Amino acid sequence: MHKPRFGTVALAILMIVLLTGCAEMSGNPKTAIGGLGGATVGGLIAGAAGGGSAGIAAGVIGGGLLGGLFGNLLDERDRRLATQTTHHALETMPGGGTTSCNNPDNGHAGTVTPIRTYQTTTGGNCREYQTTMTIDGRLERSYGTACRQPDGSWRVVN
Repeated sequence: MHKPRFGTVALAILMIVLLTGCAEMSGNPKTAIGGLGGATVGGLIAGAAGGGSAGIAAGVIGGGLLGGLFGNLLDERDRRLATQTTHHALETMPGGGTTSCNNPDNGHAGTVTPIRTYQTTTGGNCREYQTTMTIDGRLERSYGTACRQPDGSWRVVN
């Protein structure tokens, strides 16, 4: 299996840092923070999935762009509500059951619906889930998978 070259990954991360730095200079640090976080997560996911240099670079760039968008649109309370709602849904809801949240300060709202629960080959428990978010009247959907950690917390794996 071909291992990604560090230089390609570093170059892609540098591009995101420069792009989000420009966004920060225009007056919104949330865009920069979200972009850097998204770039990091995108690169790590692509690398963990065995992606080559091009796949990791694409993951970094795509994650950076999406992270910048959500960092710009979501405030701290939105993120806290989304995290709490996701944890509650993963802990307590049966497959197909929906938990929702709403930020009355800005009208942003979201739902989390666990879709499927399964065990990994190593015996870990994981759940696939769907999230929806309504931000400024636009509905966004995403899918993810989270696995229970030994300490009882949930870690998003994709």
